[in-house]
Order: sequence, then C-alpha cells, then structure tokens
Amino acid sequence: MNIGQSFAMSWRSIRDHKLRSVLTTLGIIIGVGSVITFVTLGASLQAAVVGQVSAGSNPSIVASVGPASTNDGPGGPQSQSASLPVFTEHDIEQLRGLDNVGSVVPQGNVQVSSLGYDGQTIGWESVTATTADSFAADSFESGHAFTAGKEQVVLNKPAASLFSTNVSTGDTLTLQFGDGPQNVTVVGILNASSSASVFGTSQPQVYVPTDPFYVTTVKSPATGEQQRAYPQVTVRAVDYDHVDSVQPAVKSYLANDSDASELKPASYEVSLQTNQQLVDQIQEVIGTFTSFITGIAVISLIVGAIGIANIMLVSVTERTREIGIMKAIGGQKRDIIQLFLVEAVILGVIGSLVGTVVGIAGGYAAAQAIGFDLAFAPKWFVVAIGVGIGVGLVSGLYPAWNAARIDPIDALRHE
Repeated sequence: MNIGQSFAMSWRSIRDHKLRSVLTTLGIIIGVGSVITFVTLGASLQAAVVGQVSAGSNPSIVASVGPASTNDGPGGPQSQSASLPVFTEHDIEQLRGLDNVGSVVPQGNVQVSSLGYDGQTIGWESVTATTADSFAADSFESGHAFTAGKEQVVLNKPAASLFSTNVSTGDTLTLQFGDGPQNVTVVGILNASSSASVFGTSQPQVYVPTDPFYVTTVKSPATGEQQRAYPQVTVRAVDYDHVDSVQPAVKSYLANDSDASELKPASYEVSLQTNQQLVDQIQEVIGTFTSFITGIAVISLIVGAIGIANIMLVSVTERTREIGIMKAIGGQKRDIIQLFLVEAVILGVIGSLVGTVVGIAGGYAAAQAIGFDLAFAPKWFVVAIGVGIGVGLVSGLYPAWNAARIDPIDALRHE
C-alpha cells in the first residue's frame, strides 16, 4: 500500500466520524493556540518595551559607583540610593575631553519635603538635579530646558498632572527644602515619550538645575578644591557607532585616574551600562516569563496527545474486522502501521493549522486589549506546528503497532 492510498483511507475514516475527529483535534488546537497566543503576546510586550526604552534615546553610557554585591545585573549600574556621590566636576570635565564623547550629564537628588502649587501642597521626597544637556530639543511638549543658575524646574507629564489643576509652563511651584520654601518657575513640560518608563507610564519627576540647587560637595583629590559630587553621570557618545569605543575609555578613566576611583570605598566598584545592555536585560526577563507561561500551555498539547492516542485505540477496536480483511488479502504489518500513523498525523496537522489561526487571533485580541502593537515570533509558529504534528505521530505509534499485531483469523471472527 502506497502513501496515497493510506491517506485516502485515513481521510475517509476521519470524514466518516466528523464529531469524533473534531473532539480529537480539539486538544491540539487548544495547545497550539495557547502556545502561539502567549508567545505572540510576549513578542508584542517585548517589542513595546524595547521600543519605549529605545525611542528617542541617546547613545548613552550610565556610570555609577556602589557595592559589587548590589549590581542590578552583569555590568549593571548601581541605583542612586546605593551609589555614592563621588563623581566630581573634575571627573566630568575629564570625561568631556575623551574622544567621541558628545556630552556628560551629572545627576543627583535634592531632598525636599513637599511641592506646592495653586494653594495645594503634596508630600514629596526629592527632586532630580541635573543639567540642561539631559533634555533633547524634541523632548518637550511645551517650553524648554532650564537655565543654569536660575530658579527653574522641568516636569514630566505625570508630575504636571499631580495637582487638581494641571501645571503649565510659566507657572510657579513651591519646593519646601530643609532651610525653607523656594518658589521656582516651570519652564518646560516633557512630552509623553520622554516621560515614558519601561512599561509605558512613569513616576512623576521634577528636574532642577544643579546650580543653584545641588549642594553636595567633596574635596577633589586631583585639584584639592571643594567641588560638587554626583552619584551618577551619563556619558553620551557622538553617535551609536562610537558607543563601543567610548565605553572602554570611560571605564579606564573612572576606574584608574578619576577622583571617583580615590573617593570610593575599596569594596565599591564603577559600573557602566549602555542602552543596549538595558534592552538586553529587559528582553531576557520578558523571554523568561514568556517561556514559563508557554511551558504551562504545552500541557494542553500533552492532553491533546492523550486524546489522539485514545481515539486511535478506539478506532483500532472498531476496525478490527477491516484490519483482518486487509491482512487476509496480503496487507503487511507496515501497511497497517502506515495507515494508522497517517490518520494520526492528519489529525495532528489539522489541529496544528487550526490552532495556529486560533493562536494568532488570540494573540491579536490580547495585544489589543492591553494596548500593544501586534508582533510575531515566527520561529515559535514553526515549533508549535512541528510539535502538533509530532504529537499526532507519537500518539499514533502505539495504536498503529497494536493494530499491526492483530491476528487476521481472530480479526475476521470479530463482530
């Protein structure tokens, strides 16, 4: 018996038992559909997160100093709460002089107890002190960056929406410092893309110029003068092509020749992180989560395999007399095995193809419900379909072998 004849007989058997065939493939459909839904949702989440992290980002290298045991990841930066203010103005000037460095942006925290606007006061912990270089020209929904030496602030969109009346450029905020209140002028509101954090929203942020608000100083070992010192600096290369060459130069200077290398405790180390490293870490976390959820979905494929095996065993029993006739007229064991394997594989293929369509629809619906753009993971489509077909093949092996072992005399006597 050739493969074409086996296919024709198997298809006829499937068509003659439509309801049973549908119920048999349902497990595969659910399994493959679940896998593709979850990996599609994971791919959409990953694309959205990476897009938000990368969109409008600069070719940046973030440097900080902190305990080696508290790294956020291999080579990752320390948080500002763990990092020490050891990057002096001298270090910043030296970093600006390195080849292919476009700008160096310091960042530190200034403690405040509250924010006030239009007669309303809310509790607050700190504002971020930095320089105007922190903001790209297209970062603003309205206004512009602050000017060094001026009592001005920049807000992101969530911060501008904190009060009952939204804050606008030109308005006055009151910052409550330890030595008393200070009125400042809002000169810029960041746009949504600049305000966005990893998952599409951000915490309210208030930015002030380092001069005059940031007052943390240390004695510079290089100059012997009291200078402002920051817990974090961001070094921006002139373009992305030069990030890989700038990073080792920054690492070498900060680790060996900088004020930071002398001011930091011996147990602390300099940590650098680029945009790409951050993206890689995010992708790794999302990939692990997606794999875990997908692994749970694979259980449905196991259930589907059991369903196919069960139905194929029932089919062997129902077709015992047919098997006996096939053997009586010269059918070989391999013909019987081929017949039942082909039928099992057809069920697996149908379940996989329908499951793929269901999975794509499910992934689209889930992505739309969460608000992500649809993204696919094509290799998982191939894996899911391959697994579905493999499930049909494996689950049909025992029933096919069992059918091939039937004695033709006993089979012909079967009613």
